[in-house]
Amino acid sequence: MVGIITALLLWFFLVSHVITASSTDSLVTSQSIRDGDTLISAGGSFELGFFSPTETSTSRYLGVWYRASSGNATIVWVANRGNPLHNKLGALMLNKNGILHLLSSTNKTIWSSSNIASKAKSMSSSIVQLLDTGNLVVKDGQDANNNEVNLLWQSFDYPGDTLMPGMKVGLNFVTGKNTSLSCWKSEEDPAVGEYSLKFDPRGYPQLMQMKRSAISIRRGSWNGRYFTGSPAEDMHKFKTDFVFNKKEVYYEFEILDTSIFSVFKMDPSGNTQIMVWEIQTRTPVEVSMINGPNACKSYAFCGPNAWCFMDGNFAICQCMKGYTPKFPQQWNASQWSGGCVGKTPLKCNDDTNGFFMYQYMKMPDTSTSWFSEIMSLEECRNSCLQNCSCVAYANLDIQNGGSGCLLWFDHLVDVMQFFKAGQDLYIKVPASELDIDPGHNMNIKLGIAAGVIFFGLITIVSIIIIIKPGATRILLCRRRQRRAENIDLPTFDFSILAKATENFSSSNKLGEGGFGPVYKGTLTDGQHLAVKRLSKMSTQGLEEFKNEVVLIAKLQHRNLVKLLGCCIQGAEKMLIYEYMPNKSLDYFVFDEIRRKLLDWHKRFNIISGIAHGLVYLHQDSRLRIIHRDLKTSNILLDANMNPKISDFGLARTFIGDQAEDKTERVVGT
Repeated sequence: MVGIITALLLWFFLVSHVITASSTDSLVTSQSIRDGDTLISAGGSFELGFFSPTETSTSRYLGVWYRASSGNATIVWVANRGNPLHNKLGALMLNKNGILHLLSSTNKTIWSSSNIASKAKSMSSSIVQLLDTGNLVVKDGQDANNNEVNLLWQSFDYPGDTLMPGMKVGLNFVTGKNTSLSCWKSEEDPAVGEYSLKFDPRGYPQLMQMKRSAISIRRGSWNGRYFTGSPAEDMHKFKTDFVFNKKEVYYEFEILDTSIFSVFKMDPSGNTQIMVWEIQTRTPVEVSMINGPNACKSYAFCGPNAWCFMDGNFAICQCMKGYTPKFPQQWNASQWSGGCVGKTPLKCNDDTNGFFMYQYMKMPDTSTSWFSEIMSLEECRNSCLQNCSCVAYANLDIQNGGSGCLLWFDHLVDVMQFFKAGQDLYIKVPASELDIDPGHNMNIKLGIAAGVIFFGLITIVSIIIIIKPGATRILLCRRRQRRAENIDLPTFDFSILAKATENFSSSNKLGEGGFGPVYKGTLTDGQHLAVKRLSKMSTQGLEEFKNEVVLIAKLQHRNLVKLLGCCIQGAEKMLIYEYMPNKSLDYFVFDEIRRKLLDWHKRFNIISGIAHGLVYLHQDSRLRIIHRDLKTSNILLDANMNPKISDFGLARTFIGDQAEDKTERVVGT
């Protein structure tokens, strides 16, 4: 009974000192607020009070939220993350020592602000205030200018799952305090979850996303503009600040566009969102993902001495120049975690060693790196040549043409290539690797010229095969009557194809030609298909559709695309092919990044495969066929980069030993 009376008296005391929150942004010593009352920042953007994470939750937390106009408040900071109240009788008060206490109805301290300095003396003039930045601060109220020297405690020193403008993520080398982000355990529980974002100070500091104690995603080292693993963060709306000295390393950002407010928020799955509101109306205007699904971003996905790139939704690993798969059978089965090893050991102090440059790269793990802020790139190169353990180098800072030096030793881990952004990485290789594979080196140096040369080679091969011996002109075919033929070809129901392509969703669209769009489809058994759908606006029509069905159904060759079936249902006409995961040749040849994947060996195999396919069409097949529309977009590539000729809508057949013919119109390429 005595305990109950004491609790009631305490509660009466707290209630008697509650302020009217709607009119203030601050509390003074011995004042308090209870569940149901709030503090609101001077500009009205932020609110401090009690909340439950969901409508069905009975747990209560003290937190700060952004007051969006939609009414769906975004929680940006929580005090008692792992220690909820279980009723609405909690209260927050500021004691005479300048310490915040979150109390339950039984006078138990659920949470308190950490403020060692203020415990030494009375702080009767201290004040707690919710700033319009969202920062909850306790300060000595005697200074009207809000000087930081009088700051006793601030919530920005204890982030939750949200990084806000002016909030730091970093490590203090003097005190050892590591200020990091940590996600919620779930949407209903703000307790510390599996994922966190913090600095790794080893070597050159880098930002790491951890899953418990293991590295999940390496955001990378700072290159003067952005973290090398997160180039998307280099946006004009933000001013970023990276500080690294003997006392500390930290990162923070400010918003340059004064019309918006934005935060970075980590969800329970470890994904980081950029949330943006229009300040004047506090209306949500944008939510974008920094590290959405992308296998290449998974730490060390390709193992050591390899690099990763995304081809659509697929991650592909390649060994670095001068390296070969450590476990070839696993590597060929797309099990890449074993990584790569050197083909030839690098000789120490060998002046013939050189470097191979990769562009648009995420820099390797810098935990075993060495750096200099004053070295030039040439000095960096020479340092790496003279160090027997050095395997790569790069600029430390990419601003203003580049400066500083980063050296890597022994092996390279967690390297990725972007289609944009990234920076140059120089890999040490023996002289033998610089002399061989000229096609690959030419490809890096000459850019688009290599693609043009390659296309020219294909064209030459095609022309040589289809020109009549001794003739000086390319032969074209004339239209002729073709007798009806019975084709044994499986038919597909329209509903099955619609379901397989998610109702011909644009996200499944592989491309579009004169015939119409082509979609990727997946049947219920997991089989992938390519579905070519005749467009009503197509410049090609029913004649070409029939032509392709008649011709390709009778052809069987490893370098010709395989027709699996067709669909004719009402106005819908579709052809179903085997799915080619590496798309078409033009996807590689005319892209300055992807063309680097076509070394001379791959190029020669592609040219040979096209030639074999044409020889089959012109000489060895039962029907002698002239394609008439051979181009890089009609050369498809399977999982092993083997070429397959496709699109026979404009093809024509020759009879017996016929060697030439005429056409009534110019068609094809």
